[in-house]
Amino acid sequence: MATFTTSDGTELYYKDWSEGQPVVFSHGWPLNADAWDGQARLVAEHGFRAIAHDRRGHGRSGQPWQGNHMDRYADDLAELIEALDLRDAVLVGHSTGGGEVARYIGRHGTARVAKVVLLGAVPPLMLRTEANPEGTPKDAFDGIRAGVAADRSQFYWELSESFYGFNRPGAAVSEGVRRAFWMWSMQAGLKGAYDCVAQFSESDFTEDLGRIDVPTLVAHGDDDQIVPIAASAHRTSQLVKDATLKVYPGAPHGLVGDFEKAFNDDLLNFLRG
Repeated sequence: MATFTTSDGTELYYKDWSEGQPVVFSHGWPLNADAWDGQARLVAEHGFRAIAHDRRGHGRSGQPWQGNHMDRYADDLAELIEALDLRDAVLVGHSTGGGEVARYIGRHGTARVAKVVLLGAVPPLMLRTEANPEGTPKDAFDGIRAGVAADRSQFYWELSESFYGFNRPGAAVSEGVRRAFWMWSMQAGLKGAYDCVAQFSESDFTEDLGRIDVPTLVAHGDDDQIVPIAASAHRTSQLVKDATLKVYPGAPHGLVGDFEKAFNDDLLNFLRG
């Protein structure tokens, strides 16, 4: 099992498949690198090097009490990129991972980055504020924290339904996908998972997005019940200088079914383009 130790002493797990131009995947909350396995295998089979890590507090990485905040997530990503001496990398972030990628560029620039992919990503800001009226009310995030603190096992199981759009009429529900989501979520430490809610919901990535100066694919389902598209992808595509917006009609937050197939095609085309 490949791991490295960050500058603050936290051991982080990562997988590193194949050779070629590096594609670095950052996962969503409260999952881990395994959520990207389909895409990691795909790009590795098509001439790219796939790298994905478990964020601190998640999966097989360490569960420190401190450091569960977006700046440290971004610095962890930077230290991984530097430890592996990655150059000309494509950074791919889903949901909270999209925030991690944006904050990485905000703090560390694009000297090692060739392209960016933001899928169902939380930037620029999820929380509803006076300046962000299309955001989600804080009560919703308070409810997430309460669910994680009280009975995270049941909370994650129920969350899997809306995450993949399985609560929609006519949805092809996969019990296996729901079980995988629950298993990955339960591997996240309670402290890290709880702290991360504020990070993905209250972090303002507006300035970070303004520093992205490489080609960027902004991909989002227009039936995303977790990160609604109006306050996220639509605004992000306007804030990033060289952004291409791809909207998937009827698609949920999590990669599943036809949505996953469509995104995989777009990802490969973007990597090759």
